[in-house]
Amino acid sequence: MGQKINPIGFRVGISKDWTSKWFFDKKDYSKYVVEDERIRRFLVKKFEPAGLKDVLLERSGNILNITIRVSNPGVVIGKGGAGVESAEKELKKITKSVLKITAEEVKFPEIQANIVANNIVRQLKKRVSARVAAQKAVTAAMEKGAKGVKVKMSGLLGGGSSIARVEKYEAGSIPNQKLKADIDYAQAHAHMMFGAIGIKVWIYKGDLEI
Repeated sequence: MGQKINPIGFRVGISKDWTSKWFFDKKDYSKYVVEDERIRRFLVKKFEPAGLKDVLLERSGNILNITIRVSNPGVVIGKGGAGVESAEKELKKITKSVLKITAEEVKFPEIQANIVANNIVRQLKKRVSARVAAQKAVTAAMEKGAKGVKVKMSGLLGGGSSIARVEKYEAGSIPNQKLKADIDYAQAHAHMMFGAIGIKVWIYKGDLEI
């Protein structure tokens, strides 16, 4: 059996919720799918330094509620709300909906896969060894209560003069086939001078009641 299914998509509607919540008929569906993707890309790029976990979008008529879940909401809000106002101004170029932006704090960023993956990317760009960055991430997650962690990295991990390879660092267990398992998953790319390094992170937090 192939191992290509996304752990989040595999569980949506069972133990994971949708990140976009709205309903439109088929003539408008594609328009809002594209709009959601453009909004997400903008917010991810703008607020990634705040420790971004994910962006939740919920539409009700012409009102669009955006919840940005980050480890440091102060960066999103900005001084006197300047960060949110700046984001709204840019987003009005993408959507005609009435915007309501909320920043929500994420506890224990060490066990949030997207935050962990992006933190590894930042370390690689600071010339930290791939092995050191991955092992630190695994150790920190286990210390914060994760049941299992796996970090997989691929590319020229030793620098431009090395040979491309795949390395895996893990601790605990990752029950991929169990639907009630609360597994957070993310992937990121570190764009280096010598090419891209791919990073995948799985974090198992225990079982959910479903």
